Order: sequence, then structure tokens, then C-alpha cells
Amino acid sequence: MSARPNSLAARDGAFHFHGYTNALKNEQDGGFVVMRGDGPFIYTEDGKEYFDGLSGLWCSALGFGPQPRLIEAAKRQMETLPFYHTFTQKVAAPAVELAEKLVGLAPVPMSKAYFCNSGSEANDTAIKMIWYFNNALGRPQKKKIISRVKAYHGVTIAAGSLTGLPAIHADFDLPIPGILRTDCPHHYRFGEMGESAADFATRCAENLEKLILAEGPETIAAMFAEPVQGAGGVIIPPETYWAKITPILKKHDILLVADEVICGFGRTGNWWGTQTFGLQPDIITTAKQLSAAQAPIAGILINQRVYEGLRDHSNRLGSFAHGLTYSGHPLSAAIALETLKIYEDLKIVDRARELAPVFQREMRKFADHSLVGEVRHVGLVGAIELVKDKASHESFDPKLTVGPTLVRLAHEHGLIVRPVVDSICFCPPLISTEAQIGDMFARFSRALDDTTAWLKREGHC
Repeated sequence: MSARPNSLAARDGAFHFHGYTNALKNEQDGGFVVMRGDGPFIYTEDGKEYFDGLSGLWCSALGFGPQPRLIEAAKRQMETLPFYHTFTQKVAAPAVELAEKLVGLAPVPMSKAYFCNSGSEANDTAIKMIWYFNNALGRPQKKKIISRVKAYHGVTIAAGSLTGLPAIHADFDLPIPGILRTDCPHHYRFGEMGESAADFATRCAENLEKLILAEGPETIAAMFAEPVQGAGGVIIPPETYWAKITPILKKHDILLVADEVICGFGRTGNWWGTQTFGLQPDIITTAKQLSAAQAPIAGILINQRVYEGLRDHSNRLGSFAHGLTYSGHPLSAAIALETLKIYEDLKIVDRARELAPVFQREMRKFADHSLVGEVRHVGLVGAIELVKDKASHESFDPKLTVGPTLVRLAHEHGLIVRPVVDSICFCPPLISTEAQIGDMFARFSRALDDTTAWLKREGHC
């Protein structure tokens, strides 16, 4: 029998199977093991400091250090009622309070909240609700769902099918039937020569209606959309996009699901991305910053029309026969409820608005760099897209892995950011200071210099 590995990193490689990871590489090299956190910084097994410029996975709004109020809220709940379920009209008290709070915070009128454990589960459940709703209305053929190129809605079978990224589908036998794909609203990458952002938005809307008419409006149930397409590369729609999309959906009685998993709770400078971009959703899904990532929880908000369809059909059938053991888990609900109180006490949305100009100014400093094609941002989320040719927007050959190389070099400078191909994404904790934002981009600048030097050595620029 071989000896037990000494370091946690080696033990991770020996025993742990990760998501979004090259399994063989992790087995050979071991994992990157995080031991503790403090504000926007994390510290590894060897004591090295890293600024996490993506808030973990777009989620750690309050940073990575211990939160005394959340610790106390968790302790109180564990001492009172550590678990109860939400089946058959039963519920733990914190889930009731959290549902009331979320409905009150909703950016458009909503009727009820339903709880899950992740954004993927929330979007998966929303699909089931939509299918059930249309069966309730006697429209069994109205089941297709529209998503967008480069969308990200999760990785479960149905939510992963909505996701518009090829890697999420490859060899998982996805997408499932009935998922339709419409344009990604990224003017820089998909606009035609000489086409204004407004004209591009018009073309996206026209193409959406062409798709609906070709498939048959009577067969299409809903469209899922993120206010900002986060994991697709922080794609921000043109200003007029939603004003042109919304009337088409309403005309053909197609529900809109706003996936607020990344955008919710201050990230775009409002409580919701729906407010920032003027969406009119029938359903909202949320997770991540709902608990500042300190406990697994997600939510679905549904409007009165959708609720009445579900309600009346559940009465006919005897039950809405869908549920999750940990839906509305009292520990997660108590932590989420206290998180929302902390956001209010910190005036987290105002704080994000005040910090956003600093964040965006620091980002724009890279706009003239020879490798930077586009700098895009809203609130405290953004991306810097690397290109081979600034004038033509020509991308680097993906085989060069320019974006991942820059991220690896940033890691050497104590910065964690995320590449979406060659778009480098930033999403710092909402509690970051101006000085810390400056530090984050100083580390990025050094990594960008290293990347430029590497490309020159290799003869690629």
C-alpha cells in the first residue's frame, strides 16, 4: 500500500474529483488548496496571498473572511432547528421570512418564492414549472424554450441544455430536444461592418421573431436570459436591446425568465440586473450572492399569473409533485436572511455604485493596450477581451490559449481571474476598497506585460 500523501494539495489529487478540471492534471499536480480568507484575499496551504478578482465564482459579495453576524445566525438556527423540509405544507420559519423578504425586494411584481440549492437547480425547476404551467392552460405543445448563444444557465441536464457554450454540451449528450438558440447580443463580436449598436439590437430582435415564427409561436413557452451574460464573457447588451425584445415576447405570449444568479444583489449597481437593463420577467432565478456564497441556496420568484396556473393545476392533480430535500433548508435560509440584512445595513447597492466608477476607470486604462480589443463593464463586473488585431477584432487562434496563459501568469502575481476563451473576467467582492481595486488591476497589469512578452518571444505579436 502506498504512503499517504503529505500535503493537502497532493491528497486532493489522490482522492478528489473536481468539476471544470482536467482530471489527469489534477491527479498529477494536486489541487490549489485554500486555507483561509480575509476580505477579497485568500491564502493557500503555503501561506501565499491571492486577490480573488472573481469573488470565487461570481458569488462572494462579502469576501472570504469570517462574518460574525452570519456565524451567529447559523449558530442560532443550529441550536433551534437544524433541519426541516418544505414538503406537504410544512416549512421551517426562516424559509417563510426569506420568501417574504425576496418577494418584497423583487424588481417587478412577484407573487411567490420557491427555494433550491443552486442556480442550476433553480433554472431546471423553472423549466419544469413552465412546462407544468402550459399543461395547466391546456397548451401541451407550447414547450420549447429559447436561450442565447454564449448563455450560461447551469450544468444540470435541462439547465445545461439552455447554456449556450459548446464545452458544456461536449460528450454529455446535450442539449436535450426543444431548446432553441437565438443571437448573443454582443455588438463588438457579432455586429456587422458599419452596423451601429442600435441597429445590431434591431437585428437581434428581428432574428428572434423570425425564429419564433419559423418554429410556431404556439410551440414556444419561454425565453431564458441573463441581464449580463456572465460566464459567456461578461456580455452586456446594447442599450436598446430589451426595449426591442420585450414586445416580441409579449406579442407571442412567451414567458421571460431573468437569470439573476450572477447579477442579483448589487452586482450591476442595482439590487437586480432586471432594473439596470429594464427587463420585464415573469420568473426570476437567483442564487450566489443571495447568501454571499456562505451557504448553498437559490430562489425562484414567480408572478401571479404563473403562480395561479401552478396553484390551480396542483389542486386538480392533488399536488405540485416536485421538491428537493434541502429546499428552504433552515440553516441556509437563516444565513441568506441575515445576508440581506447585512447588505441593507452596509448599503451594499450604494457602495457598489460608488465603487463602480473606480473599477471602470481602472479597467479602461487597458483600452489602448496593443492586445486589448474591448473593455466592457457595468457596475462591478467586467471583462477585457484580448485580440490579435485591434482594427479588425481578429481573435488569437484558440490553440494558443492566450487567455488561459494570462490567467496562469496572473496567478503567479497573486491574482485569480477567469478566462472565457480570451476574455478575462473581473467580478471583485462588493466589499472591496478603492485601494484593493487598484491592487487587483496592478497585478493584472503585470500579468498582461508578461503575456505580451511571451507572445513576442513566440512570434505571435
